Amino acid sequence: MTRDDTNQQDEARLRRAHRARQAAGSKRANSSRANWSGESAAIYCRISHANDDDQTGVDRQEGICREVAQRLGLTVSEDQVFVDNNRSAWQRKRKRPGWDALLDEARQGRVRHVLTYHPDRLMRQPRDLEELLQIADDHDITLHGQANRRDLADPDDRFFLRIEVAHSCRSSDDTSRRLIDSMVDRAKDGRPHTGRRRYGYDKTGTEIVPEEATVVREIFTRYLDGDSPVQLARDLYERGEKTAEGRDWSAPRVRDLLDNRHVTGIRVFRGEEIGDGEWPAIIDRGMWLEAQERRTYRAAAALTANDDRPSRFYLLRGIVVCTGCGKPMGGAGTKYVCNHTHRLDIPRCNRAVKASHVEEFVTEAALYLLERLDLTEVPSPSSLSEEDQAAINADRQELDDLKDMWESQELKTREYREMRKTVEARIAEVERKLVVRPTAEVLKGLVGSAARESWKALQEAENHQRMNAVMRFLFAAVKIKEATKKGRQFDYGRIDVEQNPIWL
Repeated sequence: MTRDDTNQQDEARLRRAHRARQAAGSKRANSSRANWSGESAAIYCRISHANDDDQTGVDRQEGICREVAQRLGLTVSEDQVFVDNNRSAWQRKRKRPGWDALLDEARQGRVRHVLTYHPDRLMRQPRDLEELLQIADDHDITLHGQANRRDLADPDDRFFLRIEVAHSCRSSDDTSRRLIDSMVDRAKDGRPHTGRRRYGYDKTGTEIVPEEATVVREIFTRYLDGDSPVQLARDLYERGEKTAEGRDWSAPRVRDLLDNRHVTGIRVFRGEEIGDGEWPAIIDRGMWLEAQERRTYRAAAALTANDDRPSRFYLLRGIVVCTGCGKPMGGAGTKYVCNHTHRLDIPRCNRAVKASHVEEFVTEAALYLLERLDLTEVPSPSSLSEEDQAAINADRQELDDLKDMWESQELKTREYREMRKTVEARIAEVERKLVVRPTAEVLKGLVGSAARESWKALQEAENHQRMNAVMRFLFAAVKIKEATKKGRQFDYGRIDVEQNPIWL
């Protein structure tokens, strides 16, 4: 190779190097503050905890960001201000509409600068930062805070920004751990969980609000008497009653109150009952348990799909049981049918019984009891015997021991769940004895010598819900045995009525 050829190669190499430096520098040319004047910028503001109507925190952040934009000569359009008020950037599943909208603008190249009070307002999770950095690789973006600037294309700035976000994430993790520890301590002490005010109690959850407690008792009493949540909500709305949040009552809110264990003094932690709370109960445990039973089996006055005629109401819904498999029997056409007839994973039961015959038989048994009951001597049955209470206390202690063994890895999760389920079933079986109304409003006007006339009035008024409530009050189960006689004559020997423990 001649000297001239060597010189030509060197010159070509120099030209390529010069052009490469120019190409690399062109992407970062705008990082010079002198070239920022008039460039588009977006503002992002966020605060984690604030009332929905309180904009003080984010307004202050926006004002600081606008001062920074004015100092740097940046232009911020009104539609380029993104706000997430009362939104956490640490919770992974929490939605942040403002953040998502900002990323969409950046992907389309409409944002060259992002102004925020501090980087931790933007993100407290490393994955959020990486998403922003990925967008910045395609669109040169500079991040501005009150005290510093981060060029998202600069390796050093990216490195420090990752450290800052990791530190913010660790700080949030520590805060979360302290809050959880505090919640555990409150649960151990039987104190109520903080948060939104519960209807019937003040904000602390420990003091009863008398006026609201009266409404709570009315809702439970009328529901057990047969009124539907829709009827209750309508009456409360017409009277001008409001919920704890000051909203109008609705059927879902009535159902939420019926399911609320706080009103009966039960402390719940992460969906699990852990014992009695250290606050006064509004509703007796027996009444609350009966409401849950009714919630499970409550029949609705539905309309058929073809016309406006009411569908058949099954008077004994929820208490007819198949003795073959021990499962409830549901209404189907003119019969009560074992619900397992359609199951493929177990042997078919195929047990059915004529609904009208069973209802007539059980109605006669109910009227026999109603004619002989005396409401003037109603006891207070919502307490267990010492023996039953001791059994429940022993089972609850066993639950605590099982949990300790699981936490110390002496039990596998599957074993712990199976054993806990067995113990909880024993507790539930004993507590079913509490499902005897502390008062007998459900029977009001239906006992004594005029019981048959009163029952006939309910039938004529088609007050099916009240009739079903009476049946469930009087009887624990109507057990249907296997048919032993053949022919058209109904076999009443198939019916075994189990009476609830009322008062004698």
